[in-house]
Amino acid sequence: MRYFSAICLIWILLGMGGMVPDSFSLETQEMDADVEPIPSLIQSIRFPDSLEFCGIPIPMEDPMVKAAMEKEMLLILWNRPQVILWMKRAAQLFPHIQKILAEEQMPDDLKYVPVIESALRPHARSFAHAVGYWQFLKSTGLKYGLKINDQVDERRNIFKSTRAACLYLKKLTTEFGSVFLALAAYNMGEHGLAVEIDAQQTHNYFDLYLPLETQQYLFKIIAAKLILDQPEKYGFHLNPDDLYPPLDLAALDVTLQKEVPILIIARAADISYKTFKELNPDIRGYYLSPGSIVIQVPADNAPGFHTRFTELIAKWQKTSPVRIHVVKPGESLIGIAQANQMSLAELLRLNKMSYKKVIHPGDRLKVR
Repeated sequence: MRYFSAICLIWILLGMGGMVPDSFSLETQEMDADVEPIPSLIQSIRFPDSLEFCGIPIPMEDPMVKAAMEKEMLLILWNRPQVILWMKRAAQLFPHIQKILAEEQMPDDLKYVPVIESALRPHARSFAHAVGYWQFLKSTGLKYGLKINDQVDERRNIFKSTRAACLYLKKLTTEFGSVFLALAAYNMGEHGLAVEIDAQQTHNYFDLYLPLETQQYLFKIIAAKLILDQPEKYGFHLNPDDLYPPLDLAALDVTLQKEVPILIIARAADISYKTFKELNPDIRGYYLSPGSIVIQVPADNAPGFHTRFTELIAKWQKTSPVRIHVVKPGESLIGIAQANQMSLAELLRLNKMSYKKVIHPGDRLKVR
């Protein structure tokens, strides 16, 4: 039995990717004089006497509040790789988030909300189909001014989604009279929170019995603030070169008279298609439809963009005219592509189609 227990312990440690408690890692680190020791987990949950979020005191004298705060802090600190990624992404995005929060006269501490919501990832998606940095549902995103369609999903745009989140949180704070309740409503839905407040007859966030995820939500955000405000205190010693540099971008208005490949826009910005997509995660697909759109490009590449874009569009229109092909009985997508000296991938992209698409006689397809 003892042999079996020892084997199980080894298996668990290996299954955790080599992660071991601080008592193991500390001894190893102390052997290397160049490595700062990681504070013990107990030290990490000895909170300061005065703890605030958005300027509001946290009642740490309440044993249940303290226990909840300790739990979230310990769980976050156990996943140290994730915290390092938070720090690196925060260095890149926080300057933009903070600027918008200041312009909207919202508390600076709210910058930690998207850390917990999405780990500052534009393509994060929840099981409930919330998307983007601030994890907006489609209905809520549309309500607060975000474009969400087949070509654009502004929930992935750090500038527009942060602005929309400010509007939503302002509305929730006015409705519930507290930024803590506003955050609870942001997490669980305003109607659900209103029902709980009415049933329990209290507006004190810390006295409300809410769904477990919502009970944990505020404490996760506060823990993120404590760690990212003072990372060295928790054993994270990153040099400036370790962090992702802040995004130095220029926002450009582009007006399209007809559908244009994104590749043309990327070339006008003197960047690769991949770089364009990474700087504009809200733009989907391979083409943009006629109309106006704001794109983000490296600030150094902005001068001369519109001149280059005009020249590239003119050249593209001459060399790549679009024609309409009417599907005939017996024709297939690959046959139509070959007949027009196109690849199947190009035909699918041009028509915004999946390779699973079934075509029928009389269908009209764009070809070159």
